[in-house]
Amino acid sequence: MNILLYSPDNGVTRNFMPHLWMFLLKSLTPPEHKVFLIDGNAQPMTEKAIAQFVRLNDIRLVGISAMTRMAARAYRMADAIRATGAKVVFGGPHVTEVPDEPLGRAEEPRHADAIALGEADYTWPRIVEDAVAGTLKEIYRPVDVNDREVKPSLVDYPEIPWETINLEQFNLIGKLPRVVQSLLKRKTKSWESLYVLPVESGRGCPYGCDFCTVTGFFGDSIRFRSNRSVIAELLRLKRRAQLERGTVSVFFVDDNFAINVNRTKSLLRDMIAESAVVPWIAQISINLLKDKELLDLMAASGARCIFIGLESVDAENLRSVHKSFNKPADYKAALDGLAHRGIYAITSFIFGMDGDTPGVARQTAAVLDTWPPGLPVFSLMTPFPSTPLYQRLLAAGRLTRPKHWLEFRPFTMSYTPDNITIAQAEAEVREAWTRAYNPKATMEALRRISDRPLSERAIVFFARLAFRGIYFPQVRARQWFSLLWGNRRVLLSLCYEASQNVWRRRPRSASPRQEAA
Repeated sequence: MNILLYSPDNGVTRNFMPHLWMFLLKSLTPPEHKVFLIDGNAQPMTEKAIAQFVRLNDIRLVGISAMTRMAARAYRMADAIRATGAKVVFGGPHVTEVPDEPLGRAEEPRHADAIALGEADYTWPRIVEDAVAGTLKEIYRPVDVNDREVKPSLVDYPEIPWETINLEQFNLIGKLPRVVQSLLKRKTKSWESLYVLPVESGRGCPYGCDFCTVTGFFGDSIRFRSNRSVIAELLRLKRRAQLERGTVSVFFVDDNFAINVNRTKSLLRDMIAESAVVPWIAQISINLLKDKELLDLMAASGARCIFIGLESVDAENLRSVHKSFNKPADYKAALDGLAHRGIYAITSFIFGMDGDTPGVARQTAAVLDTWPPGLPVFSLMTPFPSTPLYQRLLAAGRLTRPKHWLEFRPFTMSYTPDNITIAQAEAEVREAWTRAYNPKATMEALRRISDRPLSERAIVFFARLAFRGIYFPQVRARQWFSLLWGNRRVLLSLCYEASQNVWRRRPRSASPRQEAA
């Protein structure tokens, strides 16, 4: 049977890092079946195009996983797929939170033939078996004979066949303009491909923040793969990159990569000892970044960037959403520790909390200016279904758009905070993005790391341009030209320094006097 695993985009924002679930389910599919992978963020498709793909490849079963912001798009794509006669199974956090919705038991029409609730490691092989037999059930749950939920231990983690998977849709070099690709090929043979690929070393989070879906989906039971399993996967990725004369980076998709600091240190030591060092990114809570030995091991094992959910610089705001383990007074010391080791921070902030007032963007910027330069991102508080935040706002009658995901609009609120209007909160987010990523701010960020190597500063420069695109549209060539023109002073300065470095390394020819001698 031919199977398609499809991850939809939301039609607005883009993300070129593939989702792990597709690769994981592919490795769990019995080998007699052929599995296709499409990530809509890296390979955008219309409803007509995906229906045509399903027909041409005789796809009989399609697995779709969608986060809440992608739900409406996912439903439309699923309708187009089902119209071809293929069966659609939905899974993932959103479906687990609102299981009646895709089955047509709520106000929505039916979009799925079946749904998989919770983690699908154990249920996916059963789903495939039932689809082949024509006995697909409506609901699949990972439970034991006593109807108790079973969480995968990760001890028997499957081997993802990275050597044989077609990754072209995720090649970031392929997303660059052809002129840039040509220049890179002339300059080096190490950049014919560039992948940022997801690797999982553990699951679960014990914190239970009010606005987060992680604890509800993965639970508060922390589970880890063995070091040996993770190291073997990293070495396979390195070998593939070497064979393709390319570069691979890893995003550890763990909800909190250092939740068990001693275990993380053990893994990083083994990465170093086994020559499994690769450039990597991970998500780590700020309260876990005080350990200097951990920071040293992170740097030595290839850490390049750490995503940190700071959320707010107001301690009372953090207490109100049960994230008081974040201490704003400690932020700077942790970020200084990362910067001292050449590790940059993606710092995430949420505006529109009940404690926010007009001026929160300016107040946050004033604090940001005292930290090492990084990559800040700003969003609005969003109540995801089934989270404590959603239930509290629903009970209080404060939701202005109870099913906001069915009319997804980025950077738009779906409830009114206590001390700021919706319009004001949305304006604060726009001001924060403008302040953080205007040409003057980027120039200042590069000035503050002028002592770092040129290659590092160039990466930070282009990363800032890319991160700006999370909020401001910059997909078309004209938008990118305008962006580069606005940042031309920094760009020209980097290019000039690069040319000077090349000139210094060029062998000098002998002078006429030396030749005569």
